[in-house]
Amino acid sequence: MTNKSRGAIVGLGVTPMGKIYGRRSVDFAAEAIGMALEDAGLTKADVDGLLINANIPNDMDPRTQMVLGLENLSLISVMNAYGSTAGSMMQYACMAIREGLANVVVIVYADAPLSPTRGAGQSYAGPHRFPLGGMTGLRAAYGNFGANPEYAMAARRHMHLYGTTEDHFGMIAVGQRKWAQMSPWAQMRKPMTMEDHHASRWIAEPLRLLDCCLVSNGAVAVVVTSPERARDLKQPPVHVLGYAQCAPGDNLRTDRHPAVETGAKYSGPKAFQMAGITLNDIGTCQLYDCYTYTVLVSLEDYGFCKKGEGGPFIEDGKLAPGGSLPTNTGGGQLSGYYMWAFTPLSEAVVQARGQGGERQAPRNDYVLVSGNGGILNFHSTMILSRHTS
Repeated sequence: MTNKSRGAIVGLGVTPMGKIYGRRSVDFAAEAIGMALEDAGLTKADVDGLLINANIPNDMDPRTQMVLGLENLSLISVMNAYGSTAGSMMQYACMAIREGLANVVVIVYADAPLSPTRGAGQSYAGPHRFPLGGMTGLRAAYGNFGANPEYAMAARRHMHLYGTTEDHFGMIAVGQRKWAQMSPWAQMRKPMTMEDHHASRWIAEPLRLLDCCLVSNGAVAVVVTSPERARDLKQPPVHVLGYAQCAPGDNLRTDRHPAVETGAKYSGPKAFQMAGITLNDIGTCQLYDCYTYTVLVSLEDYGFCKKGEGGPFIEDGKLAPGGSLPTNTGGGQLSGYYMWAFTPLSEAVVQARGQGGERQAPRNDYVLVSGNGGILNFHSTMILSRHTS
């Protein structure tokens, strides 16, 4: 078969996650990058490309290169498409390597929004985080700040149109908590039942606390190189076979449905075509899960089921351990850790390598990875594999 690998992931570094105080974002980044290079069997001297995922405090900029001690880079950039950025970064890293612009590219996300005196709400919500001018200010004029109410309205719209229920969202949350109990990286390992889900407090109806992702201090770094160089390195390479982006946006037109139709509908087919596979080849999904609703609507838009049938599709527990479509096998962002799209990417690397231990999916030939940014405004899709084609 023809080699379809666009690039190879050869190193992964994941720091401890959660309420880890007293460290800056760049401190976490340095630790994750060091771990990723050691994982790959490389050193800082081998790195000639650095792509940095911008974070909430905006304290990761190009000067991070000097703090990390990286020299003579031929590729450097700070990128931000919110939760879809990791997919975009992977795309650019692979293209740079294929064009000979870089040989070893590190991509990294690091964040430290939590402190003993500042919680998740202060870090991620409020008028200071959102533009208030023009049409984008209409929501704010009605007191609509932050992602929680926006995603709540999207979920409510889906429920209204298709009969999706709170139990459907609960199935996703409970299943991912079961996966998290098997992951040494997960923040939340206490067992969760459907009753626990329904008893958790409302954040913005119909979303409860256990429908919403965590907020974490920490970092994830990934090392990317060419398929040829990957053969001689320490870890089994994870090949990037397909990738695509789509930014549907939301211009508030009434003839569009951004709440119930995501960029997965457009980026998915492109990535699958590039990889030369179909949905039936996917053994495990690592889907962006800022909310339980995001998982459900992404499954629909990728084509695993028809639009509106996401709830019935997951009712049999197929996403949870023992199910036919293992999804977010590290607990995702709901129960694992929240590192934007680096959460699904990092778990995808583990699964493709076959290093998941008791949480290892039985089929790991092809892994679907998604990223989601804004309020379902940006989307990225990746197809990873232990094969080169």
